[in-house]
Amino acid sequence: MDQIALYQRRRQSLYGWMLAAPALILLTVFALIPTVTTLWASFYSKGTVRRPSAFNGLDNYTSLIHDPAFWTVVWNNALYAGITIPFSIAIALAMALWANASIPLRGVVRGAYFTPTMLPMIAAANIWLFFYTPGLGVIDSITGLFGLPPVNWLGQPQTALWSVIVVTIWKEAGFFMIFYLAALQTIPPDLKEASAIEGAGRFTYARRVLIPLLMPTTAFVFINALINSVKLIDHLFILTKGGPNNATKLILYWIWEMAFAYFDRPHAAAMTVLILLFLGAVAIFQFRVLDKRIHYR
Repeated sequence: MDQIALYQRRRQSLYGWMLAAPALILLTVFALIPTVTTLWASFYSKGTVRRPSAFNGLDNYTSLIHDPAFWTVVWNNALYAGITIPFSIAIALAMALWANASIPLRGVVRGAYFTPTMLPMIAAANIWLFFYTPGLGVIDSITGLFGLPPVNWLGQPQTALWSVIVVTIWKEAGFFMIFYLAALQTIPPDLKEASAIEGAGRFTYARRVLIPLLMPTTAFVFINALINSVKLIDHLFILTKGGPNNATKLILYWIWEMAFAYFDRPHAAAMTVLILLFLGAVAIFQFRVLDKRIHYR
């Protein structure tokens, strides 16, 4: 009997490993191995034909920190994330509340909100490039009706990053709306009726009932928005290419530029490691702090 039980346990264990094997293979090939090789490459110097790459420890990290362009890019990305994340979440929640209400043509409203999400980022960037074209674009054509001069929205440092931020918010708000809309449909209507019986107004109901129940969705959307603020670079190739004067250069675009334009892959690897450490710290903060303050029904 013991041998039969041992055989059954081994058989179940084999089945478990067989089920987990595809995911483990994909994670190993596309996540673990690239992470290890990137970390290893960040400790070596840039190699040339006459001078092969050599181990230089933390020199790549030190040179990055002392590079003024590093702090410019970090500031650009911090401002980019600090504006796009809260505005995208707030607009997505507002759109979800409206799309979930009993309004005429509700399906059309939902489709209109979600349409920007279905567009590839390259296509969306080309649309907004037409909007921002000085003198000929839609924005300058409208402002010209009021006698305002044309503005080179993407060609001057004062407005270039803000123009890119508007494109990102327009593109992502509809995507985040879907999650809020799904979460709103799981909230029982009895809660709203009970709060109305107790004399709570719309603002009190939203603050005391609705927003706390939507906190798991908000945390999920926040993490996705934070990751997107680091990884989105498609629109930069179309709109600004990081200019003017590094005004719109974000971290991932800078990594691509170092690796494939300047062929400085060790510094690109070092910057990638720093991003992974930052995202890892955010993940730890989420699991250790945020999850304890979120109410899961």
